[in-house]
Amino acid sequence: MTAFNLTQTGIPGIIWPPLVNGPPAPLAALMYQLEATQWLTSDELAQQQYLQLVTMAQHAVDTSPFFSKRMADAGLIAEQLNNLTGLRKLPVMSRRELQSAGEKLFCTRIPKAHLPIVDTQSSGSSGEPVTVKRTAINHLLWLASALREHLWHERDFAGKLAIIRVSSDLDKPKDLDTWGPPVGLFYKSGTSHAMSLTTDVSQQVDWLAQINPDYLLTYPTNLAALLEEFEKRGIKHSNGLPNRLSNLRQIRTIGETLPSGLRDATRKSFGVEIADIYSSQEVGNIALQCPQSSMYHIMSESLIVEILDEQGLACLPGQTGRVVVTDLHNFATPLIRYDIGDYAEVGEVCSCGRGLPTLKRIVGRERNMIKLPNGSRHWPLVGAHSYREVAPIRQYQVIQRSTELLEVRLVSDVPLNVGQEERLAEIIHKTVGHPFQLEFVYFDQEIPRGRGGKFEEFICEI
Repeated sequence: MTAFNLTQTGIPGIIWPPLVNGPPAPLAALMYQLEATQWLTSDELAQQQYLQLVTMAQHAVDTSPFFSKRMADAGLIAEQLNNLTGLRKLPVMSRRELQSAGEKLFCTRIPKAHLPIVDTQSSGSSGEPVTVKRTAINHLLWLASALREHLWHERDFAGKLAIIRVSSDLDKPKDLDTWGPPVGLFYKSGTSHAMSLTTDVSQQVDWLAQINPDYLLTYPTNLAALLEEFEKRGIKHSNGLPNRLSNLRQIRTIGETLPSGLRDATRKSFGVEIADIYSSQEVGNIALQCPQSSMYHIMSESLIVEILDEQGLACLPGQTGRVVVTDLHNFATPLIRYDIGDYAEVGEVCSCGRGLPTLKRIVGRERNMIKLPNGSRHWPLVGAHSYREVAPIRQYQVIQRSTELLEVRLVSDVPLNVGQEERLAEIIHKTVGHPFQLEFVYFDQEIPRGRGGKFEEFICEI
């Protein structure tokens, strides 16, 4: 693992040892602490977490009318949140409750050192967008976790970085001299190049082939489309550009649940690994993929993360449950025991030696669960890996409209005939476990994405 060793100084005339001053100095100090705290035991981490939680909760009781009422209704005072047993006496807060709280949710007084405040809105891919105020301390911790992720994976900052994502300022591709914050604050880096996710995939491939980056950051579903476009082009495209990225070392995925099979497909096509990041707009980076085990380490210095079953009990390793988070440092919006709407599987203790708890996988959202006519629900496998054995399907999406109807959205190189639709129906019925009525809907180029550029393979609208 690469340690946090600076290569750039902030003081003129001082080359060694490098010194940091100005705004980056608190981040440097925090990074040195995080190098130590990741090796604490889970009990040692928890002890520090609850010391912080009590302080933050007392501030929220004093300044947030909504949180003060939550505590009063539960018969709790801030000092009682000094351990997990006390925390779990506070009922979980849903997204809908957060929405309905309005301005009463926010703290009326914020410590000066935590300013400025930034309003952050979730993408609303769940159908329930929420607005959260985040502080300068939250941003500092996000920068630290982002830099930690780079260092864990020992990236060569001298390489080229390509980014394909949603951004309001990417009306056209941008080229920068550095990777930008947080890397650019402490290290000399190579160039970075950014393109909007809404760009046609064929144009994305041309752009990537010209840049030939060392690292690529994008959404999982966009990565799947890129893999297919490269494969479709064969040995060399008609424009003379190669169909492989010879310099590529790693792909980073963000923003969506990583589909099963995409890691293997990426290894097969590009010969590189995926490093996935689990985050949310409301609380920032939740868990980072371990470079040794590929499990996800929870960012315990920032968050308490609970994985709860349908009865509200803690899940054991190997069990899947709702993700409930407590932000330990947001003195503007008290997100304490907040159900963010995701499901995840609890992991075992990691072999890397870090005391940071683990998630084995991020499963998705409740609306990504199929509902059968008998009322039972489960995570659907819609048989997508077999679709191209039937027809040249480039993109798919399944939407459950009722307990008896699935809308199957497809983008295909050529129109499907009746026989191919029947074969797809057989695959879908077998994998979902029920003979749903299927309605096939076709799109010419791309199936529209949800708010924030996110794409979900399966959506239950019941």
